[in-house]
Amino acid sequence: MCAVALVDCRNFYVSCERVFSPKLMNRPAVVLSNNDGCIIARSEEAKTAGVRMGAPYHEEKEHLARMSGAVLSSNYALYGDMSARVMSLLGEFSPKVEIYSIDEAFLDFGNLVGVDLMDHARRMRERALRWTGIPVGVGIGPTKVIAKTANKLAKRNGGVFALLEESAISSALAGMAVEDTWGIGGRWGKRLRRMGIETALALREADPTRIRQSFGVVVQRILYELRGVSCLLIENAPPAKKEICVSRSFRKRVGAMEELSQATASYATRAAEKLRRNGSRAYGLSVFIHTNHFREGEPQYSGSGSVRFAHPTSDTGLLIRAALAALRRIHRPGYLYHKAGVLLFDIAPARRVQDEMFDRPDFSRSDALMSTLDALNTRMGRATVRYGAEGFEAAWRMKGEMRSPRYTTSWEELAQVRAV
Repeated sequence: MCAVALVDCRNFYVSCERVFSPKLMNRPAVVLSNNDGCIIARSEEAKTAGVRMGAPYHEEKEHLARMSGAVLSSNYALYGDMSARVMSLLGEFSPKVEIYSIDEAFLDFGNLVGVDLMDHARRMRERALRWTGIPVGVGIGPTKVIAKTANKLAKRNGGVFALLEESAISSALAGMAVEDTWGIGGRWGKRLRRMGIETALALREADPTRIRQSFGVVVQRILYELRGVSCLLIENAPPAKKEICVSRSFRKRVGAMEELSQATASYATRAAEKLRRNGSRAYGLSVFIHTNHFREGEPQYSGSGSVRFAHPTSDTGLLIRAALAALRRIHRPGYLYHKAGVLLFDIAPARRVQDEMFDRPDFSRSDALMSTLDALNTRMGRATVRYGAEGFEAAWRMKGEMRSPRYTTSWEELAQVRAV
């Protein structure tokens, strides 16, 4: 029997914060985006109170204050580490786990012979809460799309729900608007409704050939998934990234070349770290800068520049030098810049690069240096050892005035317990 489970961490960013700050329990709480701009996560209490997802914080600030709501800056170091803990635990309940996002994973339950899947899912849910403090919901179905549907129903059915019987599947799909089907969304949903297809059940019963002619193979696969035919396989390893981008909006607009250079060097460093974590090297790099186009009446400019390397690299020093060279080419004085970024492209696995190149450069010294740099920063905290080009006093860095401590990744910010 084919069976797929979708595990979803409920209100993940807020749940991570609550693990280390119990005072946030049972009260409205929100997490803000970079630079404390918009609301990107809400507790159930905040949702019930009408706090809008994606709303600019300044529009909801008074609303949150009236209900004594908690407001937190995003703490991605904490969220990433807590996600890794949850995903590691899930691997004990299935031989195949596909990490779909920071707070979702698909598990293959099809080979669990003689196992009651609902009991298995409940044990997994209970252990996740006990070992990590993160509440999860589990939806089970014969395909990914139906498992996603079951996960939605799990929210009001004790946290675990299965759609494995035909009658239950049909009933659930009949009650689901077509645009709420995983992978459809508003744009395709409107077109489907114009064709008379208003529910997920109606999409399942539509003519596959007509759907493919109108929408392409992606929607046709969703149709087959709704019929219980698995088209979206579980992938143990995520596909290799083709690009890595690090970009940020500045805390305040930047005009000085020195500050732009520091920001660009910092972004190149973060991109290089991601590249090495993936075991990859990049053949090219792009840098981009732009002003704030929403400030009408001010001079506007956006520019980008690229560099290609003779040999692929993951060396932070080389990437910083290339990024700064590109920045010097595109920078125009007299503007106040709102955002900058570094993009690494044409990425390939490091091992394959070494095996395929005829003119093989010697990566050993660079790799040893980068390995030492990464080890020191892992042990002592990010950017403890860094290139001087990143600077030390960075007024341009993002706001994060309400960020909680990085409880699990920084020795200096460990939670403290005091005897009374």
